[in-house]
Amino acid sequence: MTMYRFKNVLIAVLVSTGALLGTVAALQASTLDSILDVGEAKNKAAHKSQVKIDRLADETRDLLGEYKTVTKQIDGLKVYNARLQRQIDNQLVRIGEIDASIDQVTVISRQMTPLVIRMIDGLEKFVELDVPFHMDERQRRIAFLRANLDRSDVSVAEKFRQVLEAYKIENEYGRKIDTYKGSVEIDGAERDVDFFRVGRIALLYQTTDTEISGAWDQRNRSWVLLDRGEYRNAIMKGLRIARKEASIDLLNLPVAAPEAK
Repeated sequence: MTMYRFKNVLIAVLVSTGALLGTVAALQASTLDSILDVGEAKNKAAHKSQVKIDRLADETRDLLGEYKTVTKQIDGLKVYNARLQRQIDNQLVRIGEIDASIDQVTVISRQMTPLVIRMIDGLEKFVELDVPFHMDERQRRIAFLRANLDRSDVSVAEKFRQVLEAYKIENEYGRKIDTYKGSVEIDGAERDVDFFRVGRIALLYQTTDTEISGAWDQRNRSWVLLDRGEYRNAIMKGLRIARKEASIDLLNLPVAAPEAK
């Protein structure tokens, strides 16, 4: 009887111990799950934090790059603005000079008009005393300049330019040779002739039949007949050279000797 009870007690103890061990195991499993859950949560939180840190690092790097770019732009703008300021300063100085010039326009106009008139008068006198070549053309040019003096639609500057152009043309006459047709009174009769001009040092003519040749005597301001045999061929050749029908060559022409002063 006693042995039977002992066995029952032992079985009960064993059952109780097994139950206790099961409970402890269950508690340990629950605790381990909790620990694992906490670890997993921490890992997730750490991952989220790392993602946030990476995003902030990228944003910081982008901002730093933008800052450096903007800084370079600012430095470039400073240099550009400094150059612009120098240009503006120079323009302001130039504007001041232009304003001062504008203030003098009336005075300059009053001074230029008499100068233009004197230049035309001098040009007209020069043509009258010069070797008489292309007289119609030269006199028409002077008449044109005089007619423009009273034109209100032509500025003083343009009038001055036209006079300078006329002086330039007269200057070019002295550097070139040319030929043109005209007429000369010979023995009381008008004869058609070919004129041959060498700058301003010689003005000659030859009748169209090449029989009569003459030269302008600037000292006496008259035409002089030339010896037919001495100058006929030379003048004929000079006419061909002036017409570009022959190459340039030495010519035996009558040229007045310079006078001693």
